[in-house]
Amino acid sequence: MKRLVTICLILVVTIAMFGCSRGTEEDKVSKVITNVQAAAEEKDVRKIVNNIADTYNDPQGFNRETVRRLLLGYFLSHPKITAYINYLKISVENTSARAEFQTILTSGKKTGSPTEVIPESLGVYRFDVSLDKVSGDWKVTSARWERVGDSE
Repeated sequence: MKRLVTICLILVVTIAMFGCSRGTEEDKVSKVITNVQAAAEEKDVRKIVNNIADTYNDPQGFNRETVRRLLLGYFLSHPKITAYINYLKISVENTSARAEFQTILTSGKKTGSPTEVIPESLGVYRFDVSLDKVSGDWKVTSARWERVGDSE
């Protein structure tokens, strides 16, 4: 009986470890987006760029290096940055994914609510991000963004 309980316990722990650690592909893509969000708040360009594919190319004409330089300039211009992500929608098909969302960027302190930071807001942006699975990891391959209200 003791041996049966031990085997069952090992089986349950093994299933829990493998079942919980995998997550869906949508969860993994969401994690990339939230990792970039956290890195932006830390103003850690290296962490952001690590989530971008070497082959990155977007409709604005940016590649991975120009995005890195854009981020450096943005972070130097704004001493404190907080990002709120709204309306995150993720779709995955095989080794490609797309994430659409809005981001509120603010130079104020993080308060927990976007409505409390509008006076210090740097803007509300709409993002459409393409990702591909590269060596088992999701990497951003292209992104389009626009400031909400600029195109309307």
